Amino acid sequence: MIYGTGLAVILAVIWWVLSGYDKTLLLSLGAASVVVTLLLAIRMRIIDRETAPFFRLPTLIPFYTWLGGEIAKSNVAVLKAALKPEIDVTPRLVRVPVKAQSDLSRCIFANSITLTPGTVTVEVEKDAFLVHALTPDFTGADGFAEMNARADRATDGRRQSS
Repeated sequence: MIYGTGLAVILAVIWWVLSGYDKTLLLSLGAASVVVTLLLAIRMRIIDRETAPFFRLPTLIPFYTWLGGEIAKSNVAVLKAALKPEIDVTPRLVRVPVKAQSDLSRCIFANSITLTPGTVTVEVEKDAFLVHALTPDFTGADGFAEMNARADRATDGRRQSS
């Protein structure tokens, strides 16, 4: 029950912030959307600790703050590669080992790779991801290992040795 209530509040706040603060039609459509989403989630029996991870906010907020910084740095690197007179783009595929403790950690790690400009998670395997990188600079094993460890700590609260 607490997860459903928390999910409803978060969905309503997101809709309210993205749609406008005082438009009655948008607010009523948002309320209807939240109700329909909750009914579908209840019917599918997917409201649990992983789909509504509110207790993880103290660890997720620092992770997403760090990820925002990494995204900004990658944006600059992609911009530099794109604006060079001689285009220095040599795409490649790399296999990135995954040492995640949970499915949620794996999902956040894969999505974090894709959110970072210059890299895309192409394929998910049991113990690795296939990642497309724009340049060889974006294929550093240390960067992926750090992101993996941080995603794992953010979702499970455990420290992981890399």
